Amino acid sequence: MNKQLTQDVQQVFAQDGSLSRHIGGYSCRAQQQTMATQVSEALLKGENLVVEAGTGVGKTYAYLVPALLSGKQVIVSTGSKNLQEQLFFKDLPALLNILGIRPKVALLKGRSNYLCQHLMEKQLGGVEVNDGKILDDLLRINQWAGQTVDGDIGSLYSVTENSPAIPLVVSSKESCIGKACGHYEACFTRKARAKALDAKIIVVNHHLFFADRILKETGFAELLPDSDVVVFDEAHLLPDIAVTYFGQQLSCKSLMKLLERFGDLYRTEMADSPQIGVMSSRCQVMLSSWQQQMFAREQSDWRMLLGDKALMQSSWALVAELSAYRTLLLGYLGRNEAFDDGVEKFDALLSKLTVFVQCDNPNSAYSVDYGYQHLTLRISPINVAKECQSLFSPDVSWIFTSATLQINRDLSLFTNSLGLGSAKTAILDSPFDYAQQSLFCVPRHLAAVASQERAAKQLVEVAVKAINAAKGRTFMLFTSHRMLNLVASMLSTRVDYPLLVQGQAGKQTLLKKYRQLGNAVLLGTGAFWEGVDVRGKLLSCVIIDKLPFVSPDDNLYKARADGVQREGKDPFMALSLPQAVISLNQGVGRLIRDEKDRGVLILCDNRIVNRPYGQAFINSLPPMHRTRDLDRAVNFLQTID
Repeated sequence: MNKQLTQDVQQVFAQDGSLSRHIGGYSCRAQQQTMATQVSEALLKGENLVVEAGTGVGKTYAYLVPALLSGKQVIVSTGSKNLQEQLFFKDLPALLNILGIRPKVALLKGRSNYLCQHLMEKQLGGVEVNDGKILDDLLRINQWAGQTVDGDIGSLYSVTENSPAIPLVVSSKESCIGKACGHYEACFTRKARAKALDAKIIVVNHHLFFADRILKETGFAELLPDSDVVVFDEAHLLPDIAVTYFGQQLSCKSLMKLLERFGDLYRTEMADSPQIGVMSSRCQVMLSSWQQQMFAREQSDWRMLLGDKALMQSSWALVAELSAYRTLLLGYLGRNEAFDDGVEKFDALLSKLTVFVQCDNPNSAYSVDYGYQHLTLRISPINVAKECQSLFSPDVSWIFTSATLQINRDLSLFTNSLGLGSAKTAILDSPFDYAQQSLFCVPRHLAAVASQERAAKQLVEVAVKAINAAKGRTFMLFTSHRMLNLVASMLSTRVDYPLLVQGQAGKQTLLKKYRQLGNAVLLGTGAFWEGVDVRGKLLSCVIIDKLPFVSPDDNLYKARADGVQREGKDPFMALSLPQAVISLNQGVGRLIRDEKDRGVLILCDNRIVNRPYGQAFINSLPPMHRTRDLDRAVNFLQTID
């Protein structure tokens, strides 16, 4: 392939190339050409490449064109379901048509995105569902099941996306009985994976990719092929996702379901073994009681609970009871395939619980998530660079890209966190004219206030002026749900424009309504800071309540901070500040999405101008014109038609 790939790619992006001939209004961007060339060279040489490509560079085509023309097997991994579907249903078909090639392409999602026919059949047996509304939804899902080709829940519209019926019938590792299932040949999850193994271009998400790679490391069956190239889009999310997968997590709900499954097996197929049923019930009662004890404390840091003598006694009593049950179950192996599968899964969950209760690794954070009725227990390593080095094998080209990777024009924080010291790096700035298209305002006279209520009032005073000047058309991004709700309540009586508040509906529903209304104000937290693309005058103003520093009480942050201090470094400068810079950049990136967009960014946090570390934020932001004068920002907004 020598340099032919690079030459072919450059021709596609040339002024008179394929893209220009097929895409109306296509403009040849130097940054996009540079990135496409760099990706081509990395594929040719088998190198790793890290590229920050600012908004408007066109990074998707810049990596897809070389990937498609290389003829190699390529996995493209994204951080969000939205981008995954955009790539598969929009970008890839358009490019394949332009390039005139027809490789096999597959979209693969995690298990929970596919209908499980076995669970569907079980639920419609009526043994577990008494709620009429859930049963109605199950009947609608069953009707859809007879029509769907791929079983992808994303194409199910006859029930709401948060219907309690959906978790009852989607595939899960705990409920899967493999080849013993009567629906094995027709299984949607199995067919999706088989299609992916045979494809040249496979589109997945980061969570599925990491889960698959770690399964391979432990010797379990493959879900994804060992491809020639892996491209990570939205790569800024990888360090935190890697922590999740190189750590451990235990869902108490999964453990409870497994105990219930043993009880079902006793009643239906192993009635001559009453001890299985008796011990299953005892373990369920103990697990439920232990969770109630935990909910009474609601302390997320497990290390803070180690001194609670009563809780520790009940924790070890639970482990002992489950261990005794495991010993009993082992005596019945070989009687039933579904039973044997359950014992294997139970053994793995019990091991995780034991390790969590022991809490003896100083290089990990131990945390408790309090969900609805059930807990999730997590062990998170504070540094995953070494694990990532072994994960990113040298016989694969690894491409990492995002609009937000650098801190102070430096990519080393990202590369070091993933053990990518030898990777080639590049920062390609946005081609947009931010100085002309946008204004960045940090209003003067923002008082430092002790209470959230007073901070909310101050924020509302700024927001009312901006929203009225922008004729709605505003995103308000918050760092906490409490501040969001306070401001939403105050704002409802102060502006005449429609307010769309996170929590009122799903993210995509709110965004669709925002676009339809044309003059709305959307209030959101983390989910709306990234992966949202609203172009044109529909979004003229973005208001951010404060710099998005991680809470110092966050368990993982505390564990990482302790590790950094042991190395003689400052946790704020090494951890907190870089994370906040990346997060702020994501929020700012919502404003200017097109070369014709105009808008105002308002940050209601004067620490960015009166604290020394504020310069790190400013250096990493797009080169917007800056002001402290809110009236000037209001005037700018009034000029946007």
